Amino acid sequence: MRKINLVFVGLLCSITAIGQSIDKIINVKEVERIERYLASDELAGRKPFTPGIEKAAQFISDEFAQSKLKKWGNSSSYLQTFQMYKPTLKSIQASLNGEVLDSKKVVVIGKETKTIIQENTDYAQATIAKGENFFQSAYRFISGKKPTVVWVDEDFAALFARLSNRNMLRENQVNVAFILSNKPATKFKIEVENEITPMPLSNVVGIIPGKSLANEYVIFSGHYDHLGVMPNRVVKGDSIYNGANDDAAGTTGMMMLAKYFKKWNKNERTLIFAAFTAEESGGFGATYFSEQFDPAAVKAMFNLEMIGTESKWGKNSAYITGFEKTDMGAILQKNLEGTGFTFHPDPYTDQNLFYRSDNATLARLGVPAHTISTSKMDSEPNYHKPSDQIETLDLDNMTAIIKSIALSAQTIISGKDTPSRVDTSQLK
Repeated sequence: MRKINLVFVGLLCSITAIGQSIDKIINVKEVERIERYLASDELAGRKPFTPGIEKAAQFISDEFAQSKLKKWGNSSSYLQTFQMYKPTLKSIQASLNGEVLDSKKVVVIGKETKTIIQENTDYAQATIAKGENFFQSAYRFISGKKPTVVWVDEDFAALFARLSNRNMLRENQVNVAFILSNKPATKFKIEVENEITPMPLSNVVGIIPGKSLANEYVIFSGHYDHLGVMPNRVVKGDSIYNGANDDAAGTTGMMMLAKYFKKWNKNERTLIFAAFTAEESGGFGATYFSEQFDPAAVKAMFNLEMIGTESKWGKNSAYITGFEKTDMGAILQKNLEGTGFTFHPDPYTDQNLFYRSDNATLARLGVPAHTISTSKMDSEPNYHKPSDQIETLDLDNMTAIIKSIALSAQTIISGKDTPSRVDTSQLK
């Protein structure tokens, strides 16, 4: 017989005391059932635009249907489908002050088939100067709303070519031309020809309508995509990157919370459960999802990412990215008082995890949007490897984490607590 953890018993007692026996809904057997399928070889690593991720989306949709979740808006499906665009470069030519520029020193990101950019076209001009965070600065322009010519300091020459790897563009993508040159030119001309292929992607979204605060939203999310099959990165004969922890674990947690809160049936605010696509390839699913909301109406976001292993503090613990940016973490910890479970601030702030997961898009709009994780980012042995499989997870501890999130969230979804907003002026 397995030795009973007294802390865990305390946690269960606290949750059961609210009226709905959580143990009947969120239990190891059910967690394993969902996790095992999402991380199976059958789904081949759930890479976007593959049959594997389509099977995963159907599975999540079926689970939402069994839980009797509502669909978003007037949709006939749980799938929130949107178009992305894949550019294939056919030709590019550029000149600065009348002199031909090496084509390797210019990258144009845009979804037009033919583009001509000159000094007299209606483009803003900007720079990425030596010493800046190159990719953060580039992303700011790529995700902006105004066509821009960006002059990039030649100190970034080694990184510059990686801009051309951005092979998926949004519906509202504006043209951005990056030019590797220490000095902006007074005269320039760039001509680009692309072949543009529409590529559909789908989030999976289910709803539990709120009662007295139906126009206020609380979001629970996890990304269900991963890296797929990588024949050029075989490890010990295995080329399937199953992503059991990253992020079948978070997706499983989100789905279990949907089952629980549907039965709990005490949410005054509307609950939205979202499985995001394409997190690994640019956060496109979360970006599209966030555009469907007035940010002021979103009162909190719980993003679950890599909760399948023990945290650096051991069992019955997890951390919250951006803990100090709102009081949401303090609210969650208050609601867990006496359970023995602890939420900690993110111990890996040097890795910018707050900005690297699907909470970031809404957080940049002021939403108290945080990621809950246990991943030891300085020593996680299976991160982005074929060995990230279900056998490496602690499913008992993962189940305890999901239950703790269920308990800690209740004053927020009932409308009793409202976390403070993110001060966007303080974000990177």
